[in-house]
Amino acid sequence: MSNHLIEDLVESSIRALHEAAGERRLRDHIAALYRFQEGQDCSFTRFRVLEILLEHGFSFRFELSAHPEYESRRAFFDGLREFTALAEPDEDGRDDDAWLDQGYVDPPYLYCDAGTSLWRTMIERGAISGADAEPPHKVRLLDVVREIVDAAAVSGDIELIALWHALGYSALLDDEVWLEPAPEIPALAAIRDVAVRTGAVSFDLPEGYRPPLWFIEDDEIERWWAGVDESARID
Repeated sequence: MSNHLIEDLVESSIRALHEAAGERRLRDHIAALYRFQEGQDCSFTRFRVLEILLEHGFSFRFELSAHPEYESRRAFFDGLREFTALAEPDEDGRDDDAWLDQGYVDPPYLYCDAGTSLWRTMIERGAISGADAEPPHKVRLLDVVREIVDAAAVSGDIELIALWHALGYSALLDDEVWLEPAPEIPALAAIRDVAVRTGAVSFDLPEGYRPPLWFIEDDEIERWWAGVDESARID
């Protein structure tokens, strides 16, 4: 599956949540979606939905002069002409988020995301306060996707439901340990039910995105997830 499909999926999901949110803040939901995207070796796509990220307190924008080291490194900051991450690269490659920890610059502005070292420093300097200064909370991808498909069902975006469903139930469980069988996990069952009810299980998607029915015919849980009736013949 090409990475741009995942990037587009995350962007569309953030937009869907934003449109359905009203006054509710979605910072933690957005963070869960970007954790998922970063695990797929995708590109940096914050700027696609930047105004939404700023509105929900996931990202923050400042003048370059607000950086704590601006006065001591004025020539460096004033000389930036393109997107630049301010953290040193993670030589071990073990932390996909490390390169954003000290913020990033897209001239003429400085940015940081909630939960990073620069975010904490800006709190200490009084540049971030109130609800924006509260520590982020980790939420399950599964719960976020349930909200996405519910919002998409209301708006009629069947493709968005289909794209999440077609990733497979194991992708939505996000490497967590579950003791219950998949059909008995409430949020997972709810996502599957929305996909079946809206016809998203058969929505036309790019080749290779959804496994063919013959591939899952011997797997009872996969058949359940795909919405395949037990009496149906699979060619």
